Amino acid sequence: MAEKIGYGLGDCSANLVFQMMMIYQTKFYTDVFGLEGAIAGTVMLVARIVDAFVDPTVGILSDRTNSRWGKYRPWVLWTALPFMVFYVLAFYNPGIEDKGLVALYATISYTLLMTMYSFNNTPYSSLGGVMSADIKERTSITSVRFVFSTIAQFVVQGLTLPLVGKFSEGADKAHGWLCTISLFAAVGFVFLLVVFFSSKERITPPAGQKNDTRQDIKDVFSSVPWRSMFVLTLFVFITLAMWGSAMNYYFENYVDSAALYAFLDNIGLAYAEPVDSVGYSILNAFGLIVNSPDKAYEVGFGVFNMVGAIVQFFGVIFLSEFLAAKYGKKRTFIVCLALTAVFTAMFYFPAKDNIGLMFALNFLKSLAYAPTVPLLWAMIADVADHSEYIHYRRATGFVFAGVVFALKAGLGVGGAILGFLLSGFGYVSGVGSAQTETAVHGIVLSSSLIPAACFFVGVIALLFYPISKEYNEKMQAELKVRRSRNDY
Repeated sequence: MAEKIGYGLGDCSANLVFQMMMIYQTKFYTDVFGLEGAIAGTVMLVARIVDAFVDPTVGILSDRTNSRWGKYRPWVLWTALPFMVFYVLAFYNPGIEDKGLVALYATISYTLLMTMYSFNNTPYSSLGGVMSADIKERTSITSVRFVFSTIAQFVVQGLTLPLVGKFSEGADKAHGWLCTISLFAAVGFVFLLVVFFSSKERITPPAGQKNDTRQDIKDVFSSVPWRSMFVLTLFVFITLAMWGSAMNYYFENYVDSAALYAFLDNIGLAYAEPVDSVGYSILNAFGLIVNSPDKAYEVGFGVFNMVGAIVQFFGVIFLSEFLAAKYGKKRTFIVCLALTAVFTAMFYFPAKDNIGLMFALNFLKSLAYAPTVPLLWAMIADVADHSEYIHYRRATGFVFAGVVFALKAGLGVGGAILGFLLSGFGYVSGVGSAQTETAVHGIVLSSSLIPAACFFVGVIALLFYPISKEYNEKMQAELKVRRSRNDY
């Protein structure tokens, strides 16, 4: 368990970055950098072109790394510091006035961060696939990993805006963003060091396997389960990026601020005047106290995200392993993702003052999605085993590299789609909640029906995934015999 926890802290580190990119990157570009939505979307798409070359390169390099620490662990160590430095730079406002130069700075800093994300996260994810060959242990490793992922989600989604407000100097939010991101980056760096010193690699390629990049590429791209997981990952993260960012605008521009303030008042987070109590002091230290309706958005959106993260946290712990063991990863994923799509679509219907219904839908959506969180990566590890099972060769890093590319492509494409939708519906940056009815309706659509449709594409992709519970058990049993006899 100590090793699982140490490994899991790495995903906490990665999600201190990833959740920020998924929820706040578009908002940061439009409201802090002052870029139009379409330009912000273009910035994210440019980085995807670079990723198409970077991600497979990382997979090939990590598969061919041979050191006394293993193939994947050293990359986690080597990239820890530059990863977090580029994280800070991506959310640093250099004070450039010219919008063209601002867009250029955003493109370069975002691309560098995403490149370093690949060099760190692909080996990290691959490491999880070689720590154990046991099916239940592998699911357990990913479940513990995503407990820490959910903790990071809770912190980033819930505390970012309150902390930014706390650290900001007057109306200038740039200083608040810099302090908040620097704090998260420092914690993330320490956690990556813990991963390196606590984890072990136990599965190695078959003895005598020769490096053959062309064969690795052929094996992976011809793999039906890999193609299925690629499409699934792409559309799931398109949806998460689109919905997560859109809900930011949803709370600021659609939700009634007076009703949200009243809701926060009912749960003890709204005070017109300071109160002399320990609880108030703690909440105020994290920026979770609101003193007027016009400030309700920052705290309300944070609390909304915290509720989702808490539900997801317990869902991962109590449901994921249980459902996967009973029904198999594939069946569990299909049902849970379909339910997630339904609850996402239902965000189209609440009236702007029906805060209770919004929170109830968030509870149901988070509960439905929770079991899928660790299963995605456990299934990708199964895909690496399937490649070894069929082709008598193993290329764990390359298998994971393709899926990490799909993840990042989803992140960028989802953010880009939202940016283009915002511009298309007439959203104007820099005017706060003073948007047209058309722009607000576009925000509501981008928070409900449009992302729900993308989730259903992921459900369809899963129908083509051939590794059922029974097939996986048969495959793992044969691989165990092969490895023990070195029968390759």
